Amino acid sequence: MKKKYIYVSIFFLILIPLLIYLYPPKIINTSHVEPTNNENNIQKIDEEEIVASSSNTMDQVSYSSRDLKGNEYFVFADKGEIDFSNREIIYLTNVRALINLKNSKNIEIKSDYGKYNSTNFDTIFSKNVIVTYLDNKITSEYLDFSIERNSMIISKKVIFKNLENILKSDVIEIDIDTKDANIFMYNNNKKVNIKKN
Repeated sequence: MKKKYIYVSIFFLILIPLLIYLYPPKIINTSHVEPTNNENNIQKIDEEEIVASSSNTMDQVSYSSRDLKGNEYFVFADKGEIDFSNREIIYLTNVRALINLKNSKNIEIKSDYGKYNSTNFDTIFSKNVIVTYLDNKITSEYLDFSIERNSMIISKKVIFKNLENILKSDVIEIDIDTKDANIFMYNNNKKVNIKKN
């Protein structure tokens, strides 16, 4: 039995050096490694993403459109940023908008931020929204303007002021053509608050 172990040990003692001689281990000096093709590809993709992300921001942007009735809509912003997931969407900062109505006075809108759709011209204004029309001033935190829908939906902390009244509500919907306004609260148990100015 002891002889068997001795033969096996001798066999491995001869086999291991033989394997090392025939298949020597490769020693890699990592300080001088050239990047593989995969690394090059990854590096190129990263560089392209950096270039693309730095080119999606624009300063001093403006957009304009006109509907079939001749009403014009202008949007101006200090900064615009294109949404990569949907190139039709542009995020705006320090937004000003002007709605030139053919048969009426102009409507002006200002807000800290905006979201503009370059296909249908719909615009969402958010944070410190101010709407002025004639002697009327509306402040809120959110405004959804749509040329297709021909309306403005103003919501979140809505305060409507004119020369006579101060009105507080949850939502004011305004038809751009007729100037008709629908003023309401989300909760039917709450009432629109109106005070004399």
